[in-house]
Amino acid sequence: MPLRVNIPPATRIVLVSLLALSLLYNIARWRQLDTSAGGVQVTPIIPYLTLVPSLFYYYPWTIVTATFVEQNIFTRAWGSREFSKFIAAVAVIPSVAIIPIYLIWGGIGGSSSRALTQICGGVSIQASFLVAFKQLVPEHTVALFKGLVKVRVKHFPALFLLLNTLSGIIAGTDTAAILAWLGLLTSWTYLRFYKRQPDLTGTSTNGLGIKGDASETFAFACLFPDVMQPPIGFVADQIHAVLVAFKILTPFSEDEIASGNQQVLARGEAGLPTLLSSQRAGGRGSGKREEAERRRALALKALDQRLQTAAAGRGPTGPSTSGEPSQPRSTSPNPSTAAGQGMLGETTYNPENA
Repeated sequence: MPLRVNIPPATRIVLVSLLALSLLYNIARWRQLDTSAGGVQVTPIIPYLTLVPSLFYYYPWTIVTATFVEQNIFTRAWGSREFSKFIAAVAVIPSVAIIPIYLIWGGIGGSSSRALTQICGGVSIQASFLVAFKQLVPEHTVALFKGLVKVRVKHFPALFLLLNTLSGIIAGTDTAAILAWLGLLTSWTYLRFYKRQPDLTGTSTNGLGIKGDASETFAFACLFPDVMQPPIGFVADQIHAVLVAFKILTPFSEDEIASGNQQVLARGEAGLPTLLSSQRAGGRGSGKREEAERRRALALKALDQRLQTAAAGRGPTGPSTSGEPSQPRSTSPNPSTAAGQGMLGETTYNPENA
């Protein structure tokens, strides 16, 4: 039986674009290598595929194509509509924002070569995927090298920024560092305020899900380690207040924050495989209500077992005070966690309060 790989359409488009544009770029770069005089041009400029700030006006489509161009093969490893919008946002917005950065940088430093820097690669998309992963399962722990290295998913964005920033300072990969920051800011803003997500709590009545993520655990400061959160949170609050004052953003209500916190709890109980299944199913309300009822039944069963165990501990062999024989100690196992918790490779779920 032939092997079948089921790739969603939006993912297929992104993959084909990445492979095709990267191949065209490397072919064009190889053809421009100048060896006639014994020297080799290390980085030929391909302005019609990569983003070059000073030449952007002649090739405006590069704000899109640059994201899908990789200079070497080693730099890259939701429903289709939302996934496509997410990819479009994190591909276009960082590319647009980085143009004035390099133009101003070149003007201040007096270096004309700075404005001719080739900007390409999927660093912004990589950063955005880590932010989305942190939103879905922040308390899962990924074990590497047979458990020698364990990293919580919520620390991935900060670790990615740190490595790219250090690389930009030490190795001169400043474009990757800037794209990492812009990708993180763009993806977090989109997920926080604009993206529609399935309602896992069953409280939504419009059938469109919940817009944005108002949970306290997805605040911008929560993308960074605990020790850095107070100063980052203060600065983020001031910027948010300015954006609200200019009516660019609408502040979350108390009900939206409470609903967002419930969504976080529901995602933690469901696990990543269940979340992906819910999104592919289009967020049907009946399935979500059944899932909520199932969780309530499990909670009631666990409570009943604890009460029976406590009663058995007070009088395991003698009669009860009411004259009836005491209940035997329950031997049924505690209800297992939701199906799918252990299906994501070597990951575990460790809540903060555990």
